[in-house]
Amino acid sequence: MKVAFVGKGGSGKTTLSSLFIRHLAARGLPVVAIDADINQHLGVALGLDEDRAAKIPALGDHLAEIKDHLRGDNPRISSTAAMVKTTPPGAGSRLLRLGGDDPVHALGEPVGGATLLVTGPFNEDDLGVACYHSKTGAVELYLNHLVDGPGEYVVVDMTAGADTFASGLFTRFDLMFLVAEPTRKGVGVYRQYTEYAADYDVAIAVVGNKVQGEDDVAYLREHVGDDLLTWLGQSAAVRAMEQGRDGVALEDANGAALARMREAVDTRTKDWAAFQRQAVEFHVKNARSWANRAVGEDLEAQIDPDFRMVPFAEGVPAGVDPH
Repeated sequence: MKVAFVGKGGSGKTTLSSLFIRHLAARGLPVVAIDADINQHLGVALGLDEDRAAKIPALGDHLAEIKDHLRGDNPRISSTAAMVKTTPPGAGSRLLRLGGDDPVHALGEPVGGATLLVTGPFNEDDLGVACYHSKTGAVELYLNHLVDGPGEYVVVDMTAGADTFASGLFTRFDLMFLVAEPTRKGVGVYRQYTEYAADYDVAIAVVGNKVQGEDDVAYLREHVGDDLLTWLGQSAAVRAMEQGRDGVALEDANGAALARMREAVDTRTKDWAAFQRQAVEFHVKNARSWANRAVGEDLEAQIDPDFRMVPFAEGVPAGVDPH
């Protein structure tokens, strides 16, 4: 399943992402973690020292080879240069399996039983001339081409705020965890997110954070209603983790919240038809808005109308319609 953590800056989004990744990996479950935040802190939150985290190859720096691999021998894509971040797979494209032997996963860093991929931070060449979506485009291509199976997880720490909705990346997830503090700003972000997501059938579950008591829980319930899935309170274990200290066990209540989050992910129904349909819709939107002009081609021709994401049908490989 593909999972995103979103929320306002300072809500604890990266901390909760790392806790959930640790929760999955500790149970021996296959998990790929992706740091897609403009502030790259997930590696450190997972236990890497800053020097090691900073040396993880950035997906954005290897975009050409990623595109070349995913393109495969798809005849609808004229060249690697003509492949944009929204280009959907078609016949001849190479699809990815979680942790497979491919140029994307080869960039990952093993940490605590998970594989960490990073988009990379802004550098001096980017300042003033690029937006952060130039970095997250590699993530969008990765998710568009990833055939994830039952019991497999991709957990993406997204950039903070409503910028999540500035590309079609927000439609690539089976579930989005919105991390909300029990404050007016925290629930304000919830209202903004649900408004943006309303027309795209995006599943959002609210996870309260920094909850100090029943009054905070009641406040969240009042403002987000049934979308409140669970909540985490103040944690000595999290503080120890943030200070680089090991050996402090996570509190039972917070551990139970992570289990509730995993249950919410596991009970989601994978809708591959909707996944492919939205990929095509956003590709058309981007092609008409900017990509056709930038590439000098009609990129709507890249869409393969007969292609279906139908993995795990008995005896049928991904990308082949069993009907």
